Amino acid sequence: MRAETGAGGPDLRHHGDAEVRDAGGDLVDLAVNVRADTPPGWLRDRLAASLGSLAAYPDGRAARAAVAARHGLPVERVLLTAGSAEAFVLLARASKTRRPVVVHPQFTEPEAALRDAGHTVDRVLLRARDGFRLDPAAVPEDADLVVVGNPTNPTSVLHPAAAIAALARPGRTLVVDEAFMDAVPGEREALAGRTDVPGLVVLRSLTKTWGLAGLRVGYVLADPETVAGLARAQPLWPVSTPALVAAEACVAPRALAEAAHAAHRVAADRDRLVAGLAGFAGRGLRVVAPAEGPFLLIRLPQATAVRRRLRDLGYAVRRGDTFPGLGAQWLRLAVRDRATTDGFLHALARALPETDG
Repeated sequence: MRAETGAGGPDLRHHGDAEVRDAGGDLVDLAVNVRADTPPGWLRDRLAASLGSLAAYPDGRAARAAVAARHGLPVERVLLTAGSAEAFVLLARASKTRRPVVVHPQFTEPEAALRDAGHTVDRVLLRARDGFRLDPAAVPEDADLVVVGNPTNPTSVLHPAAAIAALARPGRTLVVDEAFMDAVPGEREALAGRTDVPGLVVLRSLTKTWGLAGLRVGYVLADPETVAGLARAQPLWPVSTPALVAAEACVAPRALAEAAHAAHRVAADRDRLVAGLAGFAGRGLRVVAPAEGPFLLIRLPQATAVRRRLRDLGYAVRRGDTFPGLGAQWLRLAVRDRATTDGFLHALARALPETDG
């Protein structure tokens, strides 16, 4: 691990949708980490039914209470947001941080939001040779705001909850992005619902597992004072009525059971992708392991050329050089179903150079 001041460098506003949005729907999407078979029919029906109430202003009380109950928390510890990306903006605008630190590689929007709000951001870069594992001692003691993802996008590393909790300090805000935690069977290593970690702020997204990226819905779990401060930074009625309906529906027992089943299915699909990629080790391809999220990070020679060949063959993957701490030799692959994975592996065999030279 090493620390650095993150001036300049990668394009923090490049995201996976950029790989597919100009292709006219002609590419198989392994670039965006949204579950492919979503939203399910029952959720679409709930959303459609909500359209009859659009004349009224949104009322988030029922959804907020449902999220609180899902995590065993009082409602005062819950803030509903227009996706977890809005939460990063609220944190950046409301924070009086003197030394914010973002642990990379990870989702780049937290750093981008902090910079847009006028903060100077330091980076702690996790290293490939360490498996991108977190060492709490690498974070500067005087950091008063620390942001870390778990499981981490794009590395798919799941850090132990104890290692993340060890980052907590009096006077420090510890922001943990758990946008993909519900894709981990049993949500092991989750901190959502914990009230014993000082300064803890947990962000959750409902857009990934439920295919609601276009609707924008997520939430923040934090102490009541932090929640109230973030709420003051929000505009009026920030979460739409359909998004509130989705939030309430997606934390109901039926939905939690479906998400748990989907997490096991994703794990099996990920194992199949990892096994297929192992066949290309002799051609220079390496997978970051163990992977615990619904995506994989791979390293390979000539990754830029391979990504372009894959695009010509009908597959979009996520470039890695826009993540601090990575470079042009990295690609991120979303986990998909068996048929899609098999088709991708066939295309990859054609796209890769014959040797690692």
